[in-house]
Amino acid sequence: MSHPGDPEVSLPSADGQWRRLSPRMLLIHPIKEIGRYLPALIAVVVAGSAGGQNWWGLAAAGVAIVLGVLRWFSTRYRFTSEQVQLRRGLLSTTTVSAPIDRVRSVDVTASVMHRALGLAEVRIGTGAGEKALKLDGLTGSEAAALRGDLLHRAERVAPERTPAETAAPSGDAADDARAAAAYKPEVVVYQLNPAWIRYAPFGPAGLIAALAILGVGSQVLNESGIGWGEDGLVRGTVDRLAALGVMTAVLAVLVAVLLLITVLSLLGYLLSFHGFRLSRDDRGGTYHVSRGLLTTRATSLEIRRLRGAEIHRPVPLRWVGGATLSAITTGVKDDGRGMSTTLTPPSPEPVVARTAGTVLGEDVSGVELRPHGAAATRRRYTRAILGGCVPAGALVIAAIVWDAPVLGVCAVLPVLVGVLLGWSRAHWLGHAVTDRFLVTRSGSIGLSTNVIERRGAVGVTVRRSFFQRRAGVATVSLATAAGNKDYPVLDLPEDQVGKLATQIVPGHVEQFLR
Repeated sequence: MSHPGDPEVSLPSADGQWRRLSPRMLLIHPIKEIGRYLPALIAVVVAGSAGGQNWWGLAAAGVAIVLGVLRWFSTRYRFTSEQVQLRRGLLSTTTVSAPIDRVRSVDVTASVMHRALGLAEVRIGTGAGEKALKLDGLTGSEAAALRGDLLHRAERVAPERTPAETAAPSGDAADDARAAAAYKPEVVVYQLNPAWIRYAPFGPAGLIAALAILGVGSQVLNESGIGWGEDGLVRGTVDRLAALGVMTAVLAVLVAVLLLITVLSLLGYLLSFHGFRLSRDDRGGTYHVSRGLLTTRATSLEIRRLRGAEIHRPVPLRWVGGATLSAITTGVKDDGRGMSTTLTPPSPEPVVARTAGTVLGEDVSGVELRPHGAAATRRRYTRAILGGCVPAGALVIAAIVWDAPVLGVCAVLPVLVGVLLGWSRAHWLGHAVTDRFLVTRSGSIGLSTNVIERRGAVGVTVRRSFFQRRAGVATVSLATAAGNKDYPVLDLPEDQVGKLATQIVPGHVEQFLR
């Protein structure tokens, strides 16, 4: 990152000349191509071995390596004063352009191989609906300089001029002096504490990573002969446990699965969030997120495009006092896992609330949310209990058919769970309106609190289903270009609908609500 007083930094080689990526990618591209065509290579090796043609495998691997080399030779990029362009292809070329003035986010990712060779991949995002431009093969210094240039190109902190400054001589020297005086170094907003890894088994990211590792691991075990096959070690262990009794076997398996998921969740947490750090660069007007153990990733988000934040407190993370925070922002395309907008991994709820207040510039954790009344409460209970009645009815039918009274007794459990779920949903439902934000909270198992800037609203939607009309409630949604695009306030009483809609988009909706 550059500092005041340093020479003006421009886009690297912004002379319009086409250039190739680092020659060190010649060591990475062939490996990637072999991995891409691995199933086909295995098939060729097997077919060649069956026919006594052992050289087939080497020939197929050689073709993959040649394709990797050709990928490097046929890929070029260039920087102009207005665009970043990437051209690839040998016979049929494709050129992807990213206008400099439309850059919304810049991600710098480095896998283990990239880090070993001092390289990085830069993803330049220009909008939520557009494909990111990827420069895979810049050196680490080039990637860092490019990220800084793209995001800081038009950002400079310039304080309001006092009367004395107004009378002072103007010019580039004076502007640079004011910028240097106003410059603030990066401020760390959040730093992951290693002790917070205790939240890993309870967070969704850790559980998803655990299931993914478990799925791959089970396949490896099965293929290696120590898995679930008839002669497998795992199957043999289960059979021996079953000989001790059904209950003992079930308990042992449950304990083993819980321990395995816990260990894998911890591993997934470390791989995804090791060294997680959120910082604010006031000079560049961006938030920077860096994380990762083996594959490191650095993401930059423009502050001026931030429209709010979402605090997630799902079960069971909420039971241990944990939460996560993600940004509601424009111009960022979701990576499928929600990681592009993650501001904090599973962490203590007070830390997440404090981080949200810093990011938003206003502490909304103490804002009292308005409940939605008796009708909304009844709907929470009714829908949850009816959902529990379905499995309860199935258990009752099974008890009658199979003459198993114990199943009839168990039928009470889903109904009780439905009652507790309805109470929880009614308890957490609410909303509030501040001078800047709409705060809305809903859910139970996946409880989330959305804080959205009212100035970011592009419209408001009022929905009334058949059952909502009978209950005298409606759902009012704030429409915005950021995040999920639609943030609903569920089951609001009819007498409050007009007021809330007017607060979201003042001066535009009154005539439609009369």
